[in-house]
Formats: sequence, structure tokens, C-alpha cells
Amino acid sequence: MSRQNNEFLMTTRALGLVMLVGGFGLTLLAPAHAAERPQWTAQVDPLTVALGFWHVQVERTLSPAWSLYVGPHVRYFPSLLGTESLPMRGAGVEAGLRHFFGGQAPKGWWAQTRAVLARTWHTSRDGPTGLGGYASVVAGYSAVFADRWVLAGGLGVNYLYYGVAGARIEGVFPAAHSAVGLAF
Repeated sequence: MSRQNNEFLMTTRALGLVMLVGGFGLTLLAPAHAAERPQWTAQVDPLTVALGFWHVQVERTLSPAWSLYVGPHVRYFPSLLGTESLPMRGAGVEAGLRHFFGGQAPKGWWAQTRAVLARTWHTSRDGPTGLGGYASVVAGYSAVFADRWVLAGGLGVNYLYYGVAGARIEGVFPAAHSAVGLAF
């Protein structure tokens, strides 16, 4: 097994452990409230998938006005939009804190801060590794249909540093959030 594949497997296992511990921790942090509203969501962001990044957000409401999410972050293929072909991959964890202005978390108008920390590696065999990630501030709206289906979107600003060995994406960019998923 190559060093790159071994590192990917180790990173994937570490992310799984973070998700397990983080999910259990979110259950302990959140008080029981408003049982008629969904308390959890699991969402995927199709826009970031098109850009070459996978995000799965597991969100837990902390109160009627606040929620916290955590999930894996993976860059394992180039953008599907064909805008770049950087020779790097990455895997890490994403976390975000949302404030819902109407007090109906996990639905309604919100503002959030989010961050990703990821280990990056060059796609060449035995290539170098590094750290990357981003931080964003985003405002948006989440709709929950039939107490089950989530559709969300938002816009904001993002600082991104994702690179290794001279191959990089870095700078301040517009941030867009799109999500589809389940509420439970």
C-alpha cells in the first residue's frame, strides 16, 4: 500500500472517530426542547461537490435559536466544473455554529460562522503533505418540508487556504452555501 493511500485511510479513520465522539458530545450538550421540531439534520452541499469538495453536515439544535454542526470534509477529486486541476487532495473536519433569528432552529433565517481544518497531500507518489482549510461567515435560510426534508441556501465571505508544494487555492472569495438533506 502506498504512503498516500495509507495516509488517506488513517485520516478517514480519524474523521470517523471525530464524527462518533462529536455526535455523542452534541447529544449531551443539547437540552430537550420543542419536541415537535426536528432536533437533528444531516445535509450534503451539492455546490461544494461540484467544486471538488465533499461536506456532510450533521447538525444538532442547542436551543430554539442556536445549532451546531460537524462533519467530514474531503477534497479527493478536481472540480466538476473544469475550472482547475490542482494536483492535491485533502481530508479534514468542518464545524459551524448557526444562529436562527426566528427561534425555530433548524429552520428559518440564520447567520453562521464555519471553519474547516484539513490535511492536504500532493497527488504524486510520495508527495509532500500539509495543512489547509477555510473560515467563512454566511447568512441564509433553511426550510424544512413535512418535518423531514431540508433545503437550505446562503451567501457570505470566505478565506481559503488549501495547498501543498506550490499547488494552492488561497485568498478571500465569495462563500455560497447550498444544502439538501433530512431532518429528524
